[in-house]
Amino acid sequence: MSVGIFKNRVTELLGVQYPVIQGGMVYNSGAKLAAAVANAGGLGLLGAGSMLPDVFRDQIRKTRALTDRPFGVNIPLLFSHSTECVEIALAEKVNIFFTSAGSPKKVAAPLKDAHCTLVHVVASPVLARKCQDAGCDAVVCEGFEAGGHNGRDEITTMVLVPECVEAVDIPIIAAGGIATGAQMAAALALGAEGVQIGSRFAASVESSGHPDFKKAVVQADAGATQLVLKKQVPVRLMKNAFRDRIVEMEHRGATVEELVAELGKGRARAGMLEGDLDEGELEIGQVSGLISDIRPVSELMERLLNEYQATLDRLGGN
Repeated sequence: MSVGIFKNRVTELLGVQYPVIQGGMVYNSGAKLAAAVANAGGLGLLGAGSMLPDVFRDQIRKTRALTDRPFGVNIPLLFSHSTECVEIALAEKVNIFFTSAGSPKKVAAPLKDAHCTLVHVVASPVLARKCQDAGCDAVVCEGFEAGGHNGRDEITTMVLVPECVEAVDIPIIAAGGIATGAQMAAALALGAEGVQIGSRFAASVESSGHPDFKKAVVQADAGATQLVLKKQVPVRLMKNAFRDRIVEMEHRGATVEELVAELGKGRARAGMLEGDLDEGELEIGQVSGLISDIRPVSELMERLLNEYQATLDRLGGN
């Protein structure tokens, strides 16, 4: 089974075969993953949020050497090197930018002047409207099922997507809790014109995450993750000793300063890149409970698209 020609505003905007975007996940989204997704017909993204500027430049060049198809970059705007990363990407002739964690107004003018595509990640319809007003070409509407950093409103993907569809005229890309073709079909049924997938690609052969982190994702059950650090910046983490301490501190009313001190520096790197499953920050989505294997991206994309088509056939009564 295969999906035929897929054409909508997202595929046209990004120049891809399928409206499937790989999330720009810190410590997971390097050149191998971005290129593999691009070669499979989706849009691969380099996750700049865990890269120093020189590493980021090198990863752009490595991605370009691995694929002749479109790829983009994901730059968290609160990242201390975000301005430099934007400048590097422009100098390297990248023309697709996904931004998050801040206002896209910060980068809209230079990116539009360079005729680049700008897509921002939002967690509410109010923010979606602001992005449209700021000149974004599309928005990723990410429900709080997603792994990593989340919005404070805790709106689920099932609710957020149709709210954003009503709020704006630009294309909607659904994110948060999407790993299967059936979930992709559901997102498009709600009015999205594409999906952004993170956790499923984090547990792929080409992900730069540590093998032990990938194995932990595969072994996760339905209740393995929790949204924590809501007083600081909400983040969805897998259960481990570090996360349990954070939950205990929050229950006893710890201050932001105490939580920041406990978080320290380098926990995300320790957990996802170096494989410290006890004391590292293990960012993954609720959908990890549906992930049961570590496969090459080419196989994951084929499975996703076959499941999507099977879902359409089933709903059509075939």
